[in-house]
Amino acid sequence: MTKLPVTAFFKNYFKDFKNYDEVLKSDMSINPKWEKLLTNFSDLGIDELNKRQDDLDWLLSENGVTYNVYNDPKGLNRPWNLNLIPFVINADEWKTVEKGLQQRAKLLDLVLKDIYGKQELVKNGIVPSEIIFAHRCFLRPCHQIQYKIAQHLLIYSADLARGPDGRMWVVNDRAEAPSGMGYALENRFSIQQVVPDFFKEINVKQPFGFFKDLNDLLVNSATQNKENPTIVILTPGPHNETYFEHAYLSSFLGYPLVKGNDLVVREDKVWIKTLKGLIQVDVIYRRVDDAYTDPLELKGDSYLGVTGLLNVVRQKNVVVMNPVGSGVLENPGLIPFMNSVCKYFLEEELILPQIASWWCGQEKELEFVLENIKKLVVKPIDNTHREHIYFCEFLTDDEIEALKKEILAKPFRYVAQEKISFSTAPNLTKKHLEPRKVMCRTFAVAKENSYSIMPGGLVRVAAEKEELKLSSQKGGTSKDFWVTNDLKSSLKKRKRYHWHHSVSNSFAGIENLPSNTAENLFWSGRYLARTLVTARYVRMVLNQMSDAEFNKRESDQESLHILYQSITHLTSIFPGFTGKNKENAFKNPLKEIATVLFDKTQIGSLAHALFSFKNSYYSLRNLWSRDMWRVYDMLQKEWECFDKDDHENIPKVTKLLDSIITKLIAFIGLIEESILVEQGLLLYFIGLQMEFATMTIDKTRALLSISHHEDIEYEILESLLNSHESLNIYRYSFRSYLDIQNVIQLILLDKSYARSLKYQLNRISKDIFKLPKRTETDELTNVQKHILKACEIIDNTSASTLAKVDENKIKRADLDNLLASISDAIHETSMSLTDMYFNHSKEQKQLINQNHTY
Repeated sequence: MTKLPVTAFFKNYFKDFKNYDEVLKSDMSINPKWEKLLTNFSDLGIDELNKRQDDLDWLLSENGVTYNVYNDPKGLNRPWNLNLIPFVINADEWKTVEKGLQQRAKLLDLVLKDIYGKQELVKNGIVPSEIIFAHRCFLRPCHQIQYKIAQHLLIYSADLARGPDGRMWVVNDRAEAPSGMGYALENRFSIQQVVPDFFKEINVKQPFGFFKDLNDLLVNSATQNKENPTIVILTPGPHNETYFEHAYLSSFLGYPLVKGNDLVVREDKVWIKTLKGLIQVDVIYRRVDDAYTDPLELKGDSYLGVTGLLNVVRQKNVVVMNPVGSGVLENPGLIPFMNSVCKYFLEEELILPQIASWWCGQEKELEFVLENIKKLVVKPIDNTHREHIYFCEFLTDDEIEALKKEILAKPFRYVAQEKISFSTAPNLTKKHLEPRKVMCRTFAVAKENSYSIMPGGLVRVAAEKEELKLSSQKGGTSKDFWVTNDLKSSLKKRKRYHWHHSVSNSFAGIENLPSNTAENLFWSGRYLARTLVTARYVRMVLNQMSDAEFNKRESDQESLHILYQSITHLTSIFPGFTGKNKENAFKNPLKEIATVLFDKTQIGSLAHALFSFKNSYYSLRNLWSRDMWRVYDMLQKEWECFDKDDHENIPKVTKLLDSIITKLIAFIGLIEESILVEQGLLLYFIGLQMEFATMTIDKTRALLSISHHEDIEYEILESLLNSHESLNIYRYSFRSYLDIQNVIQLILLDKSYARSLKYQLNRISKDIFKLPKRTETDELTNVQKHILKACEIIDNTSASTLAKVDENKIKRADLDNLLASISDAIHETSMSLTDMYFNHSKEQKQLINQNHTY
């Protein structure tokens, strides 16, 4: 490896030096704070660095680190982008930033209390009333809510960028449900794993103490001062842009991840619905936006919140962090008045500078904005409907005139800001370093009477060299954020996080499993089994088609027609190979089979089963291990990358199914070793076995209920055993010619064979009896009654009885009736299970529409 001088990486770094750069001074010399890192960087060489970047991209993808991008053609769950080169700030400068963030968090806490309390800022003319009351995130139902906790703003985030004077400026305040701290932590873990060489002789402050403070805040916020409070993380669900982080923090902190329908209000308290019943919730760490948290008093069409939550908050029976209504602080209209607010409350100047801003609701400021609009950035005072931010220098004259009309129509709704050029920092490209604009998101949590600040945070990087907007939604990347000092350090000495040993997980038992989690585990099992059985069955049919093409036997064609029809009965994709469509389907069976495999719109298809499992999978990602994610990710990529032109190519489709089946089996095996019974593995097993049993019944009814000629029946029996992966076991067990009675004995009645229907039913029954009962009585539940009925039906029969053909020698009526009865009993078991453990309360509606428009 050839070591290059540090300066070699900066070739053509700036063709025209315009912006403040974090690394290069105006005379093109290296900033001393970056010298050691760049030396470590240079020691590796550009080829090795590019290899490490590839390793980093692979690691993030393999670990399932994603960011959901709305309407992205690449798909919803896009891999998280992290550039290898970190962002560095010296500890001396960070001390000033830290003090400024503590001051600003304290100040905004006072503002939040005042807005929903005495409203002195408005009454005394410090802040114009329109800035507060015209902001959509000012929620009137939250006015005068009293809290037991001293600080109201418990979690605060600020976006910082280096201004033209070289200091870090505040660009945005984030107080509603700040995101990014989980991504920041994962960035650090990933960088440390891929490039530990970067840390050589550099002391980087670690964030683990901050996360301990976050955990302490959650525990200590409980209103009843419980030793072991019930804490939940409330998420909008898998489609939210930062859902990965919600699941990540749930796993990292050890608190259950819940959706709104997991929670219910009873007797002025919030309860989490579990398998056993209701458990009172003490603290909700919410990641749901303000307006969606309570459909009763706020946004009436929200399915993300908890009906009646605000009233529970009023009664001081639950703590929600941050308090509902905090989004009003994310208001650029406040920025022009923050210095005055700081003097009013704290009698001091702001430590951190802000972007120069002009609120258009004032006559003089409006006049200035209209005259200088080409030089400014115009924003609405709130962005709750994702309104445009206008970079006016890029607008046409007609667009400028249209914007002026909008401002003049409702001037109080707009604020204009000076356009500043964010500083740049180096990003690794394939051959050299390239300057990209950066913005730093910092994080604070309430601690005692002040705030604990994360050392570092999340750095967002513009997607392109000249890009002005720094947004993950727009395709930007991220960086690890280093706060360094001059002390030498080693990764081996770094202190890891720890929690209070006295606090245990109150959700450790199966009886306390959230019902929504239990339901997703149950359906994950069902969808996995459906996917595996369908893939194996279609693979068997494709193999039989290849054999028939090779042998050209008449009996093969007749048995193939039976197998084709069985596919339709197994998947319930009608008409398929049945009815009036039968003859056309027989002429081109691959077309129909391609629909069964690849048409996601067809319920019962393999594609639909995979899609359904994907939805359940993402809802549970806080439970899955990284190995599970990797296997699943490989499966998804292979399925999605399969060429549409090959959908009717038997060898290629068979090869795809072979690979999918192997990965499904690996995934199923990993589930059993990665999730505890107490975490809900029991529900997954019940769903898995229930679907296996149902599809065993469907296959057997489709193939064995009708009697056929001896040659054809032999081929049908062989096909059934092959699809069931049981041919070798049959030969070992019976050492005989394939016989209908022996096949029925093995596939349906063998109590010791894990793939037999009897074994599956007994396993379901055993697991159902382990589920918690809602009452302490000895009376059987409906779930238990229905599964016992299924077990009783199969216990009271024999293979010889089921193998009998009726007097017309056409149908095995006893077999068909028995399987139909068991199928009904399994269905009733499933419905009773849903009614008892999964059903959620009916939707409650507002008496009055609270959705105001300004």
